[in-house]
Amino acid sequence: MDDSINWDTGEKLVADTGQWKDKFEWVEEFQATPDGEKIAAIVKIDDMEFSVCINGETWEASFDKIWHLRFGPDGRLTGLISTEGEWTVAVDDEAWENKFAYAWGTKFSLDGKNIAVAIQQDMKYGAAINGEPWQTMFENMNNFTMSSDGSKTAGAVQAVPLQQADIFGFQEGTFTAAIDSKAWDRKFVNVWGMSFSPDGAKLAAEVRTNLYDYTIAVDGDLWAQRFDCVWEPIFNPRTGGVVAPVRTSGEWTLAEDGRIVWDRSFVQCWHQMFSPDASKLAAIVAPKYGRWTIAIDGQPWGTTFADMVADAVFSPDGARVAALGKEDEQWTIVVDDAPWTDAYDMAWQPVFSPDSRNVGAKVEKNGRYTIVINGRSWKCECEAVWDPVFSPDGSKVLVRSIEAGKYFRRVLPITEIMG
Repeated sequence: MDDSINWDTGEKLVADTGQWKDKFEWVEEFQATPDGEKIAAIVKIDDMEFSVCINGETWEASFDKIWHLRFGPDGRLTGLISTEGEWTVAVDDEAWENKFAYAWGTKFSLDGKNIAVAIQQDMKYGAAINGEPWQTMFENMNNFTMSSDGSKTAGAVQAVPLQQADIFGFQEGTFTAAIDSKAWDRKFVNVWGMSFSPDGAKLAAEVRTNLYDYTIAVDGDLWAQRFDCVWEPIFNPRTGGVVAPVRTSGEWTLAEDGRIVWDRSFVQCWHQMFSPDASKLAAIVAPKYGRWTIAIDGQPWGTTFADMVADAVFSPDGARVAALGKEDEQWTIVVDDAPWTDAYDMAWQPVFSPDSRNVGAKVEKNGRYTIVINGRSWKCECEAVWDPVFSPDGSKVLVRSIEAGKYFRRVLPITEIMG
């Protein structure tokens, strides 16, 4: 939605959300649109009757319960809703026709046009996309995922029923992956994290072939190599190969299509990611026990953290990496191996400007929220903020915040924050 954002500098009071708390019994799950023009929340309008309020206007429909309110990339507002004990998805005040015993895990295509959820119906599990459920349902499903274009959904499913304590049946393999309700022919002891190729044509998953051996399966076909353990795979956008963290000889490294691609190993290695042009490969690693950092093409940063490293991201030009580091229960942002000075009670994934020069993040300290750009904090401490959004030229930032019960949309020069 960045192309549609109004980048004229200024402040706009969008809604007095404090008045909502006087109007309704209670209000929860505030959500702001990516362009900042709308603020929404779940509201209780009567006993066991819930609806959604957007910029002060309430949906016409009401439901027994609503949760997981989310704006999609195209600006449509979705919520998981329950009526008379059945669950489905409401999109901009209109519920899907099909209802289910339960629904969860809303996912969007990159353009927001396709919406999917995991579902349970008649004690069987599967998925529904744009309201249409899988034709075949399964005994169990987890690790639900969706292709980038939203054309396909997949999950790790239990394809063979098991009686209680049937350890021999379990070891023969009862799990596999299913794409749009069609299961792979091959069964495994376990199937876990999975991902689609960028074009949605292939699916890769981490699998356990017996009680001791792990590997990666791509469209049901196994890597030739077996490992002590593996983590969730991703596709190489340039080669089409599959890259996954693997454990061998007691240490972790990265392999592509079963072949080790890094020349060094770590105590742990996971959450791998490619730069936008796929020329670099990074991952969160532990060079030694109890110390975490980032490695790029196998070379670890010098800065390490005791608690964890999370939410790493490449800059658009692929030259920089930012992540969150946690030490002594405090979070900070680390960019290009250099941690920012301040620490926070909580921080969210860093955001690069389109020109890759600036980095911003949402942070929390002492129960108040603000945004930080290049290590400098915005002067306002708020009841809520959302991730900063940079203008196409990187000179401005869209700030969405709730202050004293009022929701503001501001477009600020980044110099106003950095000083």
